[in-house]
Amino acid sequence: MREAEPQRPPSSIELLLDPAAEAAVRAEWDALAANGMSSLARHTSASNRPHVTLVVRPDLSLFDADSLVEYASFPIILGAPLLFGTGERRVLVRSVVPTAELLRLHATAHDAAGPGEDAPHTAPGEWTPHVTLARRLRVADVAAALNLVGGDVHGHVTSVRRWDPVTATTTTLTELRRP
Repeated sequence: MREAEPQRPPSSIELLLDPAAEAAVRAEWDALAANGMSSLARHTSASNRPHVTLVVRPDLSLFDADSLVEYASFPIILGAPLLFGTGERRVLVRSVVPTAELLRLHATAHDAAGPGEDAPHTAPGEWTPHVTLARRLRVADVAAALNLVGGDVHGHVTSVRRWDPVTATTTTLTELRRP
């Protein structure tokens, strides 16, 4: 009997925010952590930045970053908080208002990835754009956590990067040109 090959952890293509929008998200991470709640503030890796995930796949080695060069930076709005998951722990995120530019970039990123098996939460038609605040928030802490999340955050997207979990590195694929 042949042994199954080990599964490669999925890589991702991510959209980064301008410094002011990133600082607003980090302030919410810090507020959650300061109040003893789950927060991405506790993940201190240099690669840990607020981002919007566009594509998640086990293999993105053929990703054609040249297709993203045409994109200019565009406005983004981080909106109301959402909860993902079931059970006693949830993922707390900021919704991202889907605009024509964002949806077009998402479609382009999937085309650039070529054929493959997308993670359901990033597949076209199933994608809920968001920025994660906490991954394991206790349901008992939800009300208090929501009181720490402010109003809408208005910003701009600035660049696209690739996250490689095998090497724990990020690579900037393109800086979005200023309009």
